[in-house]
Amino acid sequence: MIEIVHGSVVDQHVDAIVNAANRTLLGGGGVDGAIHRAAGPGLLEECRALGGCDTGDARLTGAHDIIWARHIVHTVGPVWSAARSETCSEQLASCYERSCQVAFDAGDHSIAFPAISCGVYGYPFEDAFEVALACVCRWEDRLDRIVLAMFLDEEFASAVEIARDRREVTLGDGVATLG
Repeated sequence: MIEIVHGSVVDQHVDAIVNAANRTLLGGGGVDGAIHRAAGPGLLEECRALGGCDTGDARLTGAHDIIWARHIVHTVGPVWSAARSETCSEQLASCYERSCQVAFDAGDHSIAFPAISCGVYGYPFEDAFEVALACVCRWEDRLDRIVLAMFLDEEFASAVEIARDRREVTLGDGVATLG
């Protein structure tokens, strides 16, 4: 099942929460900062031992103080550049693919994603969501539940419209389920 939800990725009750991290994995602003605050200081300690992460790759940690999740999957999205749009698209697709693979390999059955690279990294939302949706659709037969958490009102509305162009969508209170 694939769901688009209006809300924070931190609040999703799934096995694996995806963190849109920076290369150091040591916290930052936006989603990264929210996840580090929710998970507590143990997450920072575990991330220090990982030695960072390359763009398009993913690393797994425990969820620490986020008690409704088993893991946090940290992935580093590309910084958008129109001159490198094809490379950016490939790197963003790799973020979603690697995150699903890392979670699946850890025994997770559900995963929640934020809008990777759409904040300060400047990736145009509609383009990024097309990439995300194409990638997660390839995983719906291996993962029981995939959540695309859209924090902003306009992102949620846009995501639902994009999804409707591809599949049947059932819209509930802040949740769109793809059929």
